[in-house]
Amino acid sequence: MSIQTLEAIAHDIRVQSIQAIYNGRSGHPGGCLSIADLLAVLYFDEMKWYKNDPNWDDRDRFILSKGHACPAYYVALAKVGYFKLEDALQLRKIGSFMEGHPDAHIPGVDAPSGSLGMGLSQGLGMALGARYQNEDFRTYVLLGDGDMQEGNTWEAIMAAGHHHVGSLTAIYDANKLQGDAAVKDQMNMGHVASKVAQFGWYSIEIDGHNIGQIQEALKEARTMKDKPVFIQANTIKGKGVSFMEGVLRWHGSVTMTDKELADSMRALGKAAK
Repeated sequence: MSIQTLEAIAHDIRVQSIQAIYNGRSGHPGGCLSIADLLAVLYFDEMKWYKNDPNWDDRDRFILSKGHACPAYYVALAKVGYFKLEDALQLRKIGSFMEGHPDAHIPGVDAPSGSLGMGLSQGLGMALGARYQNEDFRTYVLLGDGDMQEGNTWEAIMAAGHHHVGSLTAIYDANKLQGDAAVKDQMNMGHVASKVAQFGWYSIEIDGHNIGQIQEALKEARTMKDKPVFIQANTIKGKGVSFMEGVLRWHGSVTMTDKELADSMRALGKAAK
């Protein structure tokens, strides 16, 4: 798919995830905006899936370990065709299946997530399952800064490298802000990609908002047969909405005012709904 088309999809994910957060009266806009480009490339250029069957055996698996960014994930799944966009916009509404964190009963969701640090171990289990059952699907795990501060994540990093799990790709949304402070002040991890490489991973560092770089990194990941791949995607929290970019308040959970919604849509070039 062309870069221009994927950029348009990422733009739609940003617009509609902000609308969902506004409708739900709570949510995490900063992280939704930072992962929109990654989701667009994964779902519309990289991964195998089948619109009519979210449980298709040969599909690639995806885990959003940073589950608080689920509004963007739900929009991507709606654009795939697993459910209606109107459903994705009913975030956290009573009677809606759009829960505040992903759950496996939602069409297209391969694993529940919420508590940070669990996603990579889940993904490793899926990837090892593919190996032992002679299946050729790939597994992708999207991690946040908080995930990288959890011991469970590093145990999975050690195990995946040791077992040469080449069908596993971890993507780190390095947007540099978390709930209470900047990452460098909360828990400075230094250069994460180089640390992960020490455990037998093939590490790549990219601009997580550059569609071409995302495409090339994922293409390179597919060539790795005996090493898991770690992609450090350097991003901007709140990307695309100028007053949210790099501002800690917009991590979440926030209740957006009518004016904030209108200002967000104006920044994104859309009329508020």
